[in-house]
Amino acid sequence: MEIISYNINGIRAALKKGLGEWLRNTKPDIVCFQELKANIEDIDVACFEALGYNHYWFPAQKKGYSGVGILSKKEAKKVVYGMGHDLFDYEGRVIRIDIEDFSLFSIYFPSGSSGDARQSLKMEFLTAFKNFIDDFLKTQNKVIICGDYNICHRAIDIHDPIRNKKSSGFLPEEREWLDNFLSNGFVDTFRHLNSEPNRYSWWSYRARSRAKNLGWRIDYNLISQALLPNLQSADILDQVVHSDHCPLYLKINY
Repeated sequence: MEIISYNINGIRAALKKGLGEWLRNTKPDIVCFQELKANIEDIDVACFEALGYNHYWFPAQKKGYSGVGILSKKEAKKVVYGMGHDLFDYEGRVIRIDIEDFSLFSIYFPSGSSGDARQSLKMEFLTAFKNFIDDFLKTQNKVIICGDYNICHRAIDIHDPIRNKKSSGFLPEEREWLDNFLSNGFVDTFRHLNSEPNRYSWWSYRARSRAKNLGWRIDYNLISQALLPNLQSADILDQVVHSDHCPLYLKINY
């Protein structure tokens, strides 16, 4: 089973840049989207249906903002929208589907880069999300959490760790949160299989950052320990360009 996670930074813009054709050629079984920036009625669902996908969307209530979605060749046994937190569900940040015997999330963590208020909200989200997943793990041990975490875990995951040590997304408290989250039973699939540096999933639009590979690895496909025997491969598809992020690839044995 091949899974793609992709912050597309606006699904309508990504489709205009050839997202549909790319999916037609790559044929993933599941696609997790983040940052839809669209309401359901604004999404060209016929494009995805023509490719054989069932589709599930959880947009933000604020137009042109945030939002997550999942495409799946297999119909979901269950779909859950949000995580039971009014503010974060208003922003459309978490969606879950159950297929086979595992649960899969597409998540879009808040960014704190716009100022102290949003950074404080981001830290609130981190606490709420960990508590939410801790509770969920009591009933399901086979879990995949795909998405944009807006956190670089280690120095290897960012092009300039020294200058960015006080930047949102690489703050010590954010990195510590990710340490704790992983130690609670999750595996960073890419880093589990790949130790090479200079592999990033997001680049600023400024100063030709992508051309210079001045990036950040802030997108992850995490799996629970129970799924580790199923892990086959993981990669960052950094040559694919429909967004300021690139897709993440995960292959599991199912």
